[in-house]
Amino acid sequence: MAALPVYPWRLAPDGLATVRQLRARGLRPGGQDVVAQIERPRRRRGPLVAYLYEIDKAKPVRPMTPARWAALAKANTARRTCPECGRDAGYVIPASLGMCVPCAYPDDEQRVG
Repeated sequence: MAALPVYPWRLAPDGLATVRQLRARGLRPGGQDVVAQIERPRRRRGPLVAYLYEIDKAKPVRPMTPARWAALAKANTARRTCPECGRDAGYVIPASLGMCVPCAYPDDEQRVG
């Protein structure tokens, strides 16, 4: 297995793009293998690495179907529903709390009100 070519940050050749760059163009890798990688040096840690794909071999992004929209809406509703009180919090419940803020800090609500 051959090693991937490594390019410095912002110096990748034309015709190659990262997943985000492909997505901005309405494309996806479409099962193709990684062609190269770019590295961005950092001071105290290892370099940031981004994989590159050929733009010519990329496929268009699949459109959202009504079933996918429904599944996404259901998942987002579940992220907003408090498991403690069962109400829609109106925001994504923090994983650190595991419940809505009024359920997590019931004493603070009484003092403020």
